[in-house]
Amino acid sequence: MNSLSRLTLGTLLTAGALTAMPAHAGKTLDAIKARGQLVCGVSTGLAGFSAADSQGNWTGLDVDVCKAIAAAILGDANKVKWVPLSAQQRFTALQSGEIDILSRNTTWTLTRDASLGMFFTATTYYDGQGFMVPVKTKLKSAKQLKGATVCVQSGTTTEKNLTDFSRANKLDIKPVVFEKLEATNAAYFAGRCVAYTTDASGLASIRNKEAKDPKEHVILPELISKEPLGPSVRRGDDEFFTIAKWVVFALIEAEDYGVTQANVDAMSKTTDNPAIGRLLGSTEDTGKLLGLDKSWATHAIKAVGNYGEIFERNVGPKSPLGVPRGLNNLWSNGGIMYAPPVR
Repeated sequence: MNSLSRLTLGTLLTAGALTAMPAHAGKTLDAIKARGQLVCGVSTGLAGFSAADSQGNWTGLDVDVCKAIAAAILGDANKVKWVPLSAQQRFTALQSGEIDILSRNTTWTLTRDASLGMFFTATTYYDGQGFMVPVKTKLKSAKQLKGATVCVQSGTTTEKNLTDFSRANKLDIKPVVFEKLEATNAAYFAGRCVAYTTDASGLASIRNKEAKDPKEHVILPELISKEPLGPSVRRGDDEFFTIAKWVVFALIEAEDYGVTQANVDAMSKTTDNPAIGRLLGSTEDTGKLLGLDKSWATHAIKAVGNYGEIFERNVGPKSPLGVPRGLNNLWSNGGIMYAPPVR
């Protein structure tokens, strides 16, 4: 082959590599479509994130993520099977194929990402570990917990962080460890521990749901860790991994561009913004790259709203939890919530 032929071949190969090709359906996507249902692993009950009412209806930020993915894939946010999982059960359920996706207030860490046969897809809530104490203790700082008993759930990053914090600050904290969330809650409110530690969002949820009078308990100001929470999927299925993360990114992008649950249909028909047109499938078909239809993001947004609507409804200042938006604000509004461009 002469130099001109090699150059021509190289140019063609490069052009081919840059040409967008339709996605091949992965085995998880095929299974979801065949059964007509997404199987989503959630918590056994954490208000604001994933909790069921007396009729078995699930709500929460983590729940809305699965509803959005179901809507994007199947066109119906209600086509989800909910599988409540304890902290100890969650990873085995994902590894074994019992669930398609784990959306259960789970922290993204190196060890989990690299050794448990799973991929974290995106961060849906930036959190940090805190401490809750009764107001009557008059404690103002976690560094006043020297020698104190602290209720904590086993099988979590929380347990390890507590040990590290105690050692680093020479506090000799005495963990009181429970396997189940319900047992941890009961022990703290029964007075078996001076303090309760878990993610700050979880403390707000537990205080709101379990305390006889939430005003009798205070969450101390220190956060002792970084806890980026988000959904995860099994390794070995790149197609479903890509779908799961881009549905989350689409919800964030929607807020960035002012696309809401109420206006998404109208905007898909009338927008002259190229970025919104791509997002909603009205000017470009990005769905074919994911193995979905062109309106995949429109389906997701119509089902649950944009990220800001999801946050506000489930955990925000106007919800029962009353959590400030903080780091979970958009990058353009003082936070760090940011999505790669849908293009």
